[in-house]
Amino acid sequence: MSEELAADPALGRLAQAMLIPPFQSETAPEWVRAALADGLGGVTLFGPNVQDREQLARLTASLRSATIEPVIAIDEEGGDVTRISHQAGSDYPGNAALGAIDDVSLTRSVYAALGADLAVLGINLDLAPAVDVNTAADNPVIGTRAFGSDSALVARHAAAAVEGLQSAGIAACAKHFPGHGSTTLDSHLVVATVDAPLSVLRERDLPPFAAAIAAGVQAIMPSHLRVPELTGDLPASLSRRALTDLLRGELGFTGVIVSDGLEMRAVSEPYGIPEAAVQAVIAGTDLLCLGRDQDQLSYLAVRDALVEAVRSGRLPAARLEDAADRVAGLRAWMAAAATPPYQTADQAAEIGLAAARRAVRISGLPPALDEPLVVQLVPPSNLAVGSVPWGLGPWVPAGSYCEISTGSATADLPGLVPEVLVRAAGRSLVIVVRDAHRYQVAAEVVTMVLAARPDAVLVEMGLPVWQPAGARYLASYGAANSNSRAVAEVLGLTTAS
Repeated sequence: MSEELAADPALGRLAQAMLIPPFQSETAPEWVRAALADGLGGVTLFGPNVQDREQLARLTASLRSATIEPVIAIDEEGGDVTRISHQAGSDYPGNAALGAIDDVSLTRSVYAALGADLAVLGINLDLAPAVDVNTAADNPVIGTRAFGSDSALVARHAAAAVEGLQSAGIAACAKHFPGHGSTTLDSHLVVATVDAPLSVLRERDLPPFAAAIAAGVQAIMPSHLRVPELTGDLPASLSRRALTDLLRGELGFTGVIVSDGLEMRAVSEPYGIPEAAVQAVIAGTDLLCLGRDQDQLSYLAVRDALVEAVRSGRLPAARLEDAADRVAGLRAWMAAAATPPYQTADQAAEIGLAAARRAVRISGLPPALDEPLVVQLVPPSNLAVGSVPWGLGPWVPAGSYCEISTGSATADLPGLVPEVLVRAAGRSLVIVVRDAHRYQVAAEVVTMVLAARPDAVLVEMGLPVWQPAGARYLASYGAANSNSRAVAEVLGLTTAS
C-alpha cells in the first residue's frame, strides 16, 4: 500500500469502492480477495476467467466469500457478445434478432432467461443491454448489438430488456450513452464523433435511455465518443455536461454510472488510464471498469490516482463519497433482489433457440439442398465481440465445409472463386457471410459466385443491409449459436427439436 493510502485509509477505501478491476485467471487471486475484504467494489469478469459453468460458479462463490455482495460484473449481451459462452457462442439471440421480431414480451422473456442464467452462476451486474440506435449501416462496433435503427423500437425493447434482466435479480446497465449508433469509428481504437446537434440526439438517441431509466435501470454506461455541441473536445465519458448535466440533470438518472473500459484507446491514449479514471469520476462516474487485459498494477495505479486527486484538490472528497454511496446502494439492491426460478441449461437454450427461429427471414430458398458445400467468408474480428465461434461449421460434415478469411491483405479472394465452383459442381452451394455490406471483397466474391451459380444460397449472419437482387437469401440477424442452429434447421442441415 502506498504512503498516501497508509496515511489516510478511509480515503483509500472510498477509492476502492469505485473499482471493479479484472484479473487474468480462472480462480480468484489472493490480491483480489484481500482487496475485496478491504473495500474493493467488486470485479469484472471476461472470457479468460471462464472455462465452463461449474468453474465459473466456483469462482464467483470464492469472490463472494471475501465480502458481502461484491459487484460481479460481466459483459453478457447475448447474441454476438458473450463471455459465459465464448467457447461455443451464446444460446441467446442478440438485440438485432429481437428487434426484427419486435415482440417486447419475447425480449423481456429472453433477457429474463439470460438473467436467470447469470444469477445461477453468481453474477449480479450485466453490462447490457446496448440501447444504441444503429442509424449508421457501416457502424463497426454496434451493428447487430442494437435492436434496430428506429428510436421508438429501440426504446420499447430497451425497457423490456431492463425489466427482464432485473426481474431475475440481475442489475442491468444500459449503454452506450448518449448513443454510439450513428458512428463509423470504433471507440476501442479512436475517439468517435457523433456529428449531430443536441436536438437530433434528443429525438433519436436519448429516448431509449429515457425508457431504460423509466424501467428502473440500475446502471448506465457512457461511451468514449465526442458530441461537439455537448462535450466539446472531450469524450462523453469524461464530460460533466454529458454525465452530470444531461444524464443526471435532464434525464433524471439516479443510479450508478459505470465507465466503459478505461483501457480503450479513445481515452487511454491521450490521457493514460489513471488520469482518464480521475476525469471520469470528476465528470460523474461512480464505478470504474479497467478492461480485460489490465492487472493488479493498473488497479493500484487508478486507486492511487483517485486518492492523489482528492489530496491535491482536483477531485472533491464529496464526489468520492457520493459515488461510494451509489455503489453501496447498488450492492444493497443486489443483495435484496429476488432469486429467479431455477432453469436448466437445456431450458435456457430452448428459450433462445425459439426466439432465434422467429428472427430468420427467407427469400427464394429451394425446397431442399443436395449435399451442400458450405463456404463461410470470415471477416476480421471485432474488439467488442472478440474471438467467438460462429457459423454453420458444427452442422456440416468436415469435407463439405470451408472457411475463407476476408481479413487477409494479401490473399487473392476473387481468385479462389473458380476453386469453390469446382468443389461445388453437382451439389448445392451455400455462401455464409457476416455484414457483407461492410466488406467490399466479401460482396465481390459473392457477386462472382452468384453470377456462375445463381442457384446458390446466400446466408447473412450480420445485418442484412446488402441483398443481391434475385438471390436465394436467408438472414439471421446475428451469429450466436442459437442463430446458427436456427439457420441450419431451415437449410435442413440438422433436425429441428
